[in-house]
Amino acid sequence: MVAEKLRETLEEKGYAVATTEANPNEALSLAKTGKFDFITYTSPLPDGDYGIPVVNAIGFLTGFGEDEFLEEVDGVLMALEK
Repeated sequence: MVAEKLRETLEEKGYAVATTEANPNEALSLAKTGKFDFITYTSPLPDGDYGIPVVNAIGFLTGFGEDEFLEEVDGVLMALEK
């Protein structure tokens, strides 16, 4: 649900986006594949070195804090020069 909404929102801003939904236990191994630029999450992630930016998406999921979440994602994408 969050991945699809984020994909649509970023595509509207002109980004080319591919998303994957996974449970928190899969996040670290997916991050280490090198296929992802950043992770958004709504459930706590296990401790670890993800090697990529990690952004809390609970505000995006609930609609409370959606603007702040999107600003943080924009900041991550600008830092990554995407």
